[in-house]
Amino acid sequence: MEETRQAARQRRRRRRLMVGGATGLVVTGLLACLVMAMQPDRKEDAGRAAATAVANSQASRTPASPGKKKSPTPSPSEVSASPSAGAKNKKKKPKASPSPSPSSAAPRKAPAAAPSGGRIRPGSTYQGVATVYKAGVGDGACSYGPSADMMIAAMNTTDYETSKACGAYVLVRAENGASVTVRITNECPLPCAPGQLDLSEQAFAKLAPVSTGRISISWSLLSPDTAGTISIRYKNGSSPYWCGIQAIGHRNPLARLEVRAGGGWRQLTRTDYNYFLSPDGSGCGGAIRITDIYGERLTINGIAVRPDAVQPAGVQFARH
Repeated sequence: MEETRQAARQRRRRRRLMVGGATGLVVTGLLACLVMAMQPDRKEDAGRAAATAVANSQASRTPASPGKKKSPTPSPSEVSASPSAGAKNKKKKPKASPSPSPSSAAPRKAPAAAPSGGRIRPGSTYQGVATVYKAGVGDGACSYGPSADMMIAAMNTTDYETSKACGAYVLVRAENGASVTVRITNECPLPCAPGQLDLSEQAFAKLAPVSTGRISISWSLLSPDTAGTISIRYKNGSSPYWCGIQAIGHRNPLARLEVRAGGGWRQLTRTDYNYFLSPDGSGCGGAIRITDIYGERLTINGIAVRPDAVQPAGVQFARH
């Protein structure tokens, strides 16, 4: 009886094991089917995800509207130049503009030394008018005193230029072809215009009847073949403590007058009455150096401080 019960229990255990094994096989098969069924969906989802990413990337790079092109973002090397390159750029200087051709250049320049002599330049011709005045004994603003030669003229204030024109020889030409050479000894004040010369009656008569009173002229600077040498005169009141010095009879206009002082040359200031002043007396009675508008220098020694005395210097500028 007992054996029968044990055999029955064993049979029931085997059935449970067989059922459990079958059930396990069924479950395993179902799981495998589910896994295989799900794999295509995963590939499709992955493909969709990739397509979505590409689409989103293309949408983010939509081109701007025409006429408003966006500049591409520069790379770091384009944004910041190296310090050495920046330094080179700062050191670069703009190229100078080319010099004008001779046809477009300014009017012909006078010699290098001429500008220090004033407005009247060698080699230039000036246009203006000639008027006439009674010159008397020939004295004038240049303080030369009476003149033995009355071929003289007064220069307009602009070209007189604080007595820089004093002593200049000028060739004057009229429209009728007549000409005369005059020496500047005086100043013609306003309303005398630039280019205007006020001639002595004697000089005007060489060009036209004095009664005409006013004619058109052209004139230019001369370096004439004059006789004689330069003289020096100290102004009244001159002493070793203050002096005024004047040069007389120079062939060419003066550019400067200097005196020897302090171991060198000191340039004196020119007045409108044609004296060069030394306010503190330095150089008075010593060596004098004069320079003409062509740059020639002459040194004069042995001129004592003798007020209002004309003292020959024994020298003369070269002719040009």
